[in-house]
Amino acid sequence: MKVTIDESLCTGCSLCTTDLPEVFEMADNGLAKVLVANPEGDLADKAKNTADVCPAAAILIEE
Repeated sequence: MKVTIDESLCTGCSLCTTDLPEVFEMADNGLAKVLVANPEGDLADKAKNTADVCPAAAILIEE
Protein backbone atom coordinates (compact mmCIF):
# COMPACT_ATOMS: atom_id res chain seq x y z
CA MET A 1 0.00 0.00 0.00
CA LYS A 2 1.16 3.53 -0.74
CA VAL A 3 -0.03 6.73 0.94
CA THR A 4 0.18 10.12 -0.76
CA ILE A 5 -1.27 13.59 -0.25
CA ASP A 6 -2.88 15.49 -3.12
CA GLU A 7 -1.60 18.98 -2.29
CA SER A 8 -4.14 20.54 -4.64
CA LEU A 9 -6.90 19.21 -2.34
CA CYS A 10 -5.25 19.54 1.08
CA THR A 11 -6.62 22.42 3.16
CA GLY A 12 -4.05 22.14 5.95
CA CYS A 13 -6.65 21.32 8.61
CA SER A 14 -4.09 19.01 10.32
CA LEU A 15 -6.64 16.33 11.18
CA CYS A 16 -4.35 13.65 9.74
CA THR A 17 -1.36 14.80 11.77
CA THR A 18 -3.46 14.82 14.93
CA ASP A 19 -4.93 11.37 14.23
CA LEU A 20 -1.76 9.69 12.96
CA PRO A 21 1.47 11.62 13.64
CA GLU A 22 3.47 8.47 12.92
CA VAL A 23 2.51 8.75 9.24
CA PHE A 24 1.69 12.44 8.61
CA GLU A 25 3.16 15.82 9.54
CA MET A 26 2.59 19.40 8.53
CA ALA A 27 5.06 20.78 6.01
CA ASP A 28 6.48 24.30 5.99
CA ASN A 29 3.93 25.27 3.32
CA GLY A 30 1.07 24.59 5.76
CA LEU A 31 -0.07 21.42 4.02
CA ALA A 32 0.15 17.83 5.20
CA LYS A 33 2.96 15.58 4.06
CA VAL A 34 3.55 11.86 4.35
CA LEU A 35 6.32 10.61 6.62
CA VAL A 36 5.75 6.88 6.02
CA ALA A 37 4.67 6.25 2.44
CA ASN A 38 4.31 2.49 2.84
CA PRO A 39 2.89 1.82 6.31
CA GLU A 40 2.32 -1.78 7.34
CA GLY A 41 0.06 -3.60 9.76
CA ASP A 42 -1.81 -1.45 12.24
CA LEU A 43 -0.40 1.76 10.76
CA ALA A 44 -1.77 0.81 7.34
CA ASP A 45 -5.24 0.27 8.82
CA LYS A 46 -5.06 3.57 10.67
CA ALA A 47 -3.90 5.39 7.50
CA LYS A 48 -6.92 4.03 5.63
CA ASN A 49 -9.22 5.24 8.39
CA THR A 50 -7.57 8.66 8.40
CA ALA A 51 -7.99 8.89 4.63
CA ASP A 52 -11.68 8.09 5.04
CA VAL A 53 -12.21 11.00 7.45
CA CYS A 54 -10.05 13.58 5.66
CA PRO A 55 -12.50 16.46 5.04
CA ALA A 56 -10.76 17.41 1.80
CA ALA A 57 -10.33 13.81 0.54
CA ALA A 58 -6.66 14.70 0.03
CA ILE A 59 -5.17 11.46 1.37
CA LEU A 60 -4.81 8.92 -1.39
CA ILE A 61 -4.36 5.21 -0.70
CA GLU A 62 -3.01 3.00 -3.47
CA GLU A 63 -3.29 -0.72 -2.79
